[in-house]
Amino acid sequence: MKKVILSLAVFAAMAVNAQIMDVASVTRLATPENVDAKVAGISPDGTYVLLTSGSNQGLQKFDLTTNTLTVLTEAEGAGYNAAISADGKEVVYRETSLGADRLRRSALVRQVLDTRKTTTVLQPTRDLEGFAIQNNAVMAVDRKQLKARALNGQKPVQEMPVVSIKDRQLMITVAGETKVLSPNGTDKSYIWPSVSPDGTKVCYYVAGNGAWVANIDGTAPQFIGRDCRAAKWYNNNIIIGMADHDNGHVMTASDIVAYTLDGKHQVLTDGTKIAMYPYVSADGSKIVFSTDKGEAWLISINSVK
Repeated sequence: MKKVILSLAVFAAMAVNAQIMDVASVTRLATPENVDAKVAGISPDGTYVLLTSGSNQGLQKFDLTTNTLTVLTEAEGAGYNAAISADGKEVVYRETSLGADRLRRSALVRQVLDTRKTTTVLQPTRDLEGFAIQNNAVMAVDRKQLKARALNGQKPVQEMPVVSIKDRQLMITVAGETKVLSPNGTDKSYIWPSVSPDGTKVCYYVAGNGAWVANIDGTAPQFIGRDCRAAKWYNNNIIIGMADHDNGHVMTASDIVAYTLDGKHQVLTDGTKIAMYPYVSADGSKIVFSTDKGEAWLISINSVK
């Protein structure tokens, strides 16, 4: 037993001190002072960031080269899980509305960024469980049914599984069929699911427990860390999340952290700000996050160890 405890202690020390990536800088984005700059996404090539309000109303594009801000929409719910096409030229977002029956519904809207043209790709529904853009096609799960909408005029093809949350359970949609995945059992509550870039694994958070990674079929669930909330995939071996703490009423501290699937751990921010909800550019060069003060920050990455 002593040998086991000692081994765990050594492993924990190694995890705390490991350097996963070389951080070049952590800088605040020069957004206008009157803008509530909650980060809602970053383009695949890292040239622009999507911003929204603290309540996810509206969506703005902030160009990282020119520091210019473009308002894309004022729609309610637009900042919640907004998606960017693989070429970075289009965004898809929710438009939440109140119907005559006083019930809220969400539509999916596509916007072409250079022309600002918008198209509704999914009519208002009360059962939008999740959506993703794959190969410039929208894959939406509505009432457990996959609804695919092409963005490029070609026939949409589902290339990757789509994960979603319904009734606190982790769901997966493959080949048009949606079923419960929930690798840790259906007695748990799940949140923040995401599929690895190669489509072989799923990351998720079990309420009251921590972040986990499992095979895409739900087998071999692996505990990652309790302090890795709202996790996103950095690559197929690294996830980025936030290690946040509160006093029961408000968040008191939060850092952006990185975990590898083999147990290494690195804190990427310095603890001087409450850093929350990270997003990663597909090329791995940038990580963006929000603070409790309505600021947007950028972590520039030199390389991965």
